[in-house]
Amino acid sequence: MTTYATTTRPKGASSAADWLIPAGLIALALIPILAGSVRLTTLATHPVVTPQNIRFVASPIPVVVHIISATIYSLLGALQFSPGLRRRYPAWHRAAGRVLVAAGLGAAFAGLWMAEFYAIVPADSALLHAFRLFFGLAMVVSIILGLTAIQRRNISQHQDWMRRAYAIGLGAGTQALIQIPSTIIWGKSDPNTLALLMGGAWVINLVIAEWLIRRRRWDRSR
Repeated sequence: MTTYATTTRPKGASSAADWLIPAGLIALALIPILAGSVRLTTLATHPVVTPQNIRFVASPIPVVVHIISATIYSLLGALQFSPGLRRRYPAWHRAAGRVLVAAGLGAAFAGLWMAEFYAIVPADSALLHAFRLFFGLAMVVSIILGLTAIQRRNISQHQDWMRRAYAIGLGAGTQALIQIPSTIIWGKSDPNTLALLMGGAWVINLVIAEWLIRRRRWDRSR
């Protein structure tokens, strides 16, 4: 990943953006990160096999790769949204970008493997399975297009595709924000409703990412 073009900002506004944006993104990622940590701890302690976890116990490597990669991607990716950090430490930004490409592809491919080869449990549905395949592939394509763009020195396209990839990667955080209130208010969702809630979370993230991309283009055109 490559640095953004330097813009003139009021000192207070710049310093606030340096930590507010990454802090917000990290906060959004905390619930799935904590849930993933619990999953890893459970797998490491030889859990009692149930219909819900038998797929993870029988084949733990994909879920371990997915959780570790997604955790790195979520936390390190949030720091890439700090304008001051990018400007002050461009070498760090580029090095972190290389790690992010590996972590993002690791999380996406492991997720695709699980969606394709793990058995669909009763709590899931064919619709959720389709969403996972679609958005997993979309994340892989976005990362590859972002990587290709920076190799051509097209910084603007690189930033746009990396924003889209990160929006998809952070979908689990938005899913938690949607599902927790829904469960409290209406109780446990049926599989198809759950699939729509989870798919909607990915869509929300991508809509926000596209709005930010187009807003930046408009600001530059001015």
